[in-house]
This record gives sequence, C-alpha cells and structure tokens, in this order.
Amino acid sequence: MQATRGGLQCTKCGNTVLAETIEVKTIEQRDVAPIEVVDDSKVERAKVSETCPQCGNPEAVRTISFISGEHAGVRQERSMERFTCAKCGHSWTKG
Repeated sequence: MQATRGGLQCTKCGNTVLAETIEVKTIEQRDVAPIEVVDDSKVERAKVSETCPQCGNPEAVRTISFISGEHAGVRQERSMERFTCAKCGHSWTKG
C-alpha cells in the first residue's frame, strides 16, 4: 500500500481505501516449544547376522519402523524391517 491524499492505494490494482477505514491489528507471537534433537550416533545397536548384498559383510544392524495411517477411509498399520551394514553402511529391506 502506498499513502496518497485520498487514503491508501494498492500498488498492484490501484484500489484506494480511505485512511479512516483501515484497522491495524497486532498479532502476538506465541512461544514455541523447544525441539529436542537426539544424537543417535552414540546409541549402541544390536547386530544381527544378515549378509550385506553390497560388500558381503555378515553383520548388520536391524531397525524396525511402525507405520500407521489412513488412505481412502481404510486404516492401515504395518511394520517395516530395514537392515544397515555394520561395515559399509549400505541399507536394504528384505522383501
């Protein structure tokens, strides 16, 4: 908006509004809760005997994720098992 003699004028469309009709509202900022970040690089994980398809290492770390959601009115819950090689870091799923 740009101030003119007739009030405030929109710089894009040219619409003019009288200055008396403008109401200024102040919106208060809410305090945001802090986000805690967990450094998982120091967490010990149990190794399982799974052979890495990339390097052939016989040890891997197993991670299980649980997925829950709804699509087209159907509720679904399932788990996903993922392996990460303890030597090269390659990750894969069995399927």
